[in-house]
Amino acid sequence: MLTTSIQPDGRFRVGRHTPSYTVANLRERDCRCTLGQLADGTEVGNTANFPAGDVTVAGTRTIYEIPNPFPFRGCTYIDSGWADARAADPGSIRMAPPPQVSLRTVLDRHCSAAAVREIVSQLPLPLRYQLAASSTDSEELTWLAHSCCRFVCAADGTPAGVRYQEQNGRIRPEIDDFELFETIANNQYLPDNYKEIMVLRPGVQGGSEIVGDYRHGATEVFEYLRGNSYIPWGHYAANCAPAAIRYRIADLSDEDMVGLRHLYYQRVFVILADRLGIAPEVRRRRLSGEELEALRQAIVARLAAGNTDVEAFATLWGWNFGYDFSGSGYRLHASHQMIHQQYALVPQWVDDADGSVFPAYCCGDLVAEVVARYREEYHSDFFNDYLLALANNTRTDGGTGRQSLVVWEDDRVVLFVPKAQVSQWELQLLVKADCAGKPVGNVVEADTSVRSSIDTGMLKAQQVLARLGATMVTSIEYAKRLGTANGQRLLYAFLPKLPWSMGGFSEAQGRFILGHYPEDFAEACRRRLD
Repeated sequence: MLTTSIQPDGRFRVGRHTPSYTVANLRERDCRCTLGQLADGTEVGNTANFPAGDVTVAGTRTIYEIPNPFPFRGCTYIDSGWADARAADPGSIRMAPPPQVSLRTVLDRHCSAAAVREIVSQLPLPLRYQLAASSTDSEELTWLAHSCCRFVCAADGTPAGVRYQEQNGRIRPEIDDFELFETIANNQYLPDNYKEIMVLRPGVQGGSEIVGDYRHGATEVFEYLRGNSYIPWGHYAANCAPAAIRYRIADLSDEDMVGLRHLYYQRVFVILADRLGIAPEVRRRRLSGEELEALRQAIVARLAAGNTDVEAFATLWGWNFGYDFSGSGYRLHASHQMIHQQYALVPQWVDDADGSVFPAYCCGDLVAEVVARYREEYHSDFFNDYLLALANNTRTDGGTGRQSLVVWEDDRVVLFVPKAQVSQWELQLLVKADCAGKPVGNVVEADTSVRSSIDTGMLKAQQVLARLGATMVTSIEYAKRLGTANGQRLLYAFLPKLPWSMGGFSEAQGRFILGHYPEDFAEACRRRLD
């Protein structure tokens, strides 16, 4: 049986756990002690921890179990004790803004200016890591930068570049601690000129070639080729350029999103057109929006005509927004705070060591398997039933009040809260439009209007999560392979990392524990969107 919450009648399957049971007491010894005292001196003990006989548990609070629509993504459990409290006030589903942090300000009250700078620069390394990640003091951050890196400075002392040295025939920057250097450079409160010099100038992070760009008004995006990737046809990254520093979602404009996504669409279409022998003779400029759509239509027509030897490619797209580094030395998210997106094409096959081939992995194929199995078991269309279930949704706890999971939608896409979230604040964006009479399953099948709706929905998802307080969000694309006709629809998932839910024992098993009902989280998102 396919374990999914989607049902052919357009409803979500939701389970309820309300157990009552008795536990045999097998304890040999008691270890009673005093834990402390109340304000009036009354002692507080631990007698309740050592019952004399068996323990009966009755009337536990309800736990809701919701299989994920896609079985490979596990199962979600909602604790009604936590969720009921948030249902009373959906506005409580948020994170408070981080506090202002300045060690310099505290030390200024006790030490001379020279001593303060010396102390900040010579803190034990774990404390410097923590300060580099959390400080909101620009001057303090520049001190930390100078403590771990040598700069070339102008006559007035303003940094103009990083100092380099030759080691074993290679030119390397003079950096004492790379993790500290990166953490400082990824702090939004570091002055912009330091950000540019340390990590944003083309070439400062390596020799990756820039093979595309997008410029319009205040927007500028570079497309880097990561030629050392194992992925055929190149692995690409669209990075906001030094002239358009974007460390926060609040700084990301509609045009910025258009630029980031344009480079993705352009690269995919150009690679496919080249494989089909219809690549445009365009060099040293980007394709216009009209040219891009014309090229997509030519690709679709060429594939529909048949007689091509192009394999069933899949797109690979992702966005890691946010950077953090702990004092204990753990990188907690992306390698770079500056807003960027990565993409590539995945082949159909990969060569085995024995000379045979096997299917190359792509997460969209997992969705395709669910769609096929669902049709086999229920003789129904998975995504049609999924959209119907979203439209028919009722509260997880069976109560009245908020019912909708939808955060935002237009005629072509819907941004919603999954009934079974694998991140406490997960959002998904699903293309509900058809093109040429068929479901849109990848960006090649998406016309200009659908791609525009995807871009808009994606930006709204990030804005909503940022307004709730999320600072680290992983976004992924589940796309259908090229040339297949299986009813699969293009889907994006937005997965925030929350301080109290970074992943552990339960998540490793595919068991995701939530403290809110999805309907209430949708309401919290709609409020932030407004």
